Amino acid sequence: MNSGPVQVGQLLDAFLEREGVKRELERVGVLTEWPDCVGDRIAAVTRPRSVSEGTLFVEVRSSAWLMELNMMKGAIIERLNEGRESAPIDKLIFVLSPHG
Repeated sequence: MNSGPVQVGQLLDAFLEREGVKRELERVGVLTEWPDCVGDRIAAVTRPRSVSEGTLFVEVRSSAWLMELNMMKGAIIERLNEGRESAPIDKLIFVLSPHG
């Protein structure tokens, strides 16, 4: 039974949801949103690297900043998840950047 034309976006959403990919794709958006969420000061010393299964990995320029940001994890996760009900970031892991 043909119910008429369907928009490609609707088909793609349904496919991604069915394949279990949609949430991860929504989470990846945090990589570009990072500077707006954390502000210029933190963005200047960090680089979001990847998102995997709800965990965001972020490189940090120095060990002092790494310690500081680890203490701020809860607040940062809250900011990252504002308006992200369907695909929240569950965990945040800071790693020391190999580039310093």
